Amino acid sequence: MLLRMVALVLLVMLVQLVICQEDFYKVLGIKKNANDKEIKSAYRQLSKKYHPDKNPGEDTQKKFVEVSEAYEALINKETRQIYDQYGHEGLKQRQQGGGGGHHDPFDLFSRFFGGGGHFGNQPGQRRGPNIEVKVGIALRDFYEGRTTEFQWDKQQICEDCEGTGAADRVVDTCHSCGGHGVKIVKHQLAPGMYQQVQMQCDQCGGRGKAIKHKCPVCGGQRVVRKPTTVSLTVEKGMANGARVVYENEADASPDYVAGDLFVTLVEKEPDLEHDNPDHVDGTFFRRKGNDLFWREILSLREAWMGDWTRNLTHLDGHVVRLSRKRGEVVQAGQIETVVGEGMPIWHEDGDDVYHKTEHGNLFIEYVVVLPDQMESGMEKEFWALFQKWRGKNGVNLQKDSGRPEKTAHDHKHEEL
Repeated sequence: MLLRMVALVLLVMLVQLVICQEDFYKVLGIKKNANDKEIKSAYRQLSKKYHPDKNPGEDTQKKFVEVSEAYEALINKETRQIYDQYGHEGLKQRQQGGGGGHHDPFDLFSRFFGGGGHFGNQPGQRRGPNIEVKVGIALRDFYEGRTTEFQWDKQQICEDCEGTGAADRVVDTCHSCGGHGVKIVKHQLAPGMYQQVQMQCDQCGGRGKAIKHKCPVCGGQRVVRKPTTVSLTVEKGMANGARVVYENEADASPDYVAGDLFVTLVEKEPDLEHDNPDHVDGTFFRRKGNDLFWREILSLREAWMGDWTRNLTHLDGHVVRLSRKRGEVVQAGQIETVVGEGMPIWHEDGDDVYHKTEHGNLFIEYVVVLPDQMESGMEKEFWALFQKWRGKNGVNLQKDSGRPEKTAHDHKHEEL
């Protein structure tokens, strides 16, 4: 009876232990029929996300180890087959039987990213160069905010050979230099006189390692360069020339920790059909800091007579109404300020709280276009308006010009 109770308790503990261990496929976020490329891609993303150097914490480190264990189990055909048939317990029995054990997750990470598996926080580590990329962003996207993608030609560690350069992933010590990467070469200067010069080993290229079978993908170079897609988030109101930093996302190599990728946001020339579909006169929004500028075209009649309304379609589609009552004159080059209709104000201190009231201003510059010739009835309307303006302001053109006013005698003389 006692033996049965002990056996039952052990069975329950074993079941709980198995339940606690999360499925490796779920850990990597992949399907059970995932191929090697999908497994490696998932490991790359998750290992960087949960690396303790980048995100310190006990939970993060635990997750990093789980991701490494899942990758090691699924990337190998033999261990993957055992896991698919017998689960965690099958892998445990294999390890106990001498069929392999756990490896240092940081060593595994270093095979993908170089630099000893860390993000450049360790003293004395070699760090690769930073890379700067410029991405053109439309003004509309600076105003509304947008998540987009761009591609750049990135150097990556070869996945097929895991950065070893060898098709079979076997790397030996270079016999020519003894693994030092350099050789001492003697040059004869004269009979009995020699000079010793230290030179880079021509057999291994200074790496101190040699491979018998070169990787067919990278040609033994350990790295490949290929287009890489990067997700980019443009926040509302970000400045033209603002930089977004991607840590350790520059060119990768087994020999160093990857540098940072700096993405500079540059306002690109407007697409008039896309940015301003309702305007075909070549006008478009211009930006200066947090303010926007717009040129509104008026006819001579509108500038002199007033009595017009325009609906200006803003960058996000809402309408700004411009108008003048009858008799309100607009001078050529006149600037009108529309408060609060400029760019959203971006908080560079990292505060992502967005308030709709925090905007710059919109400045409207009026441009008056003169007609090629007077329309029918326009001269009479302008003359009536001009006479009204003279009477209102008490302007006497002859007096103001310095000419003597004409008398009745002068008019009679002109008639004769």
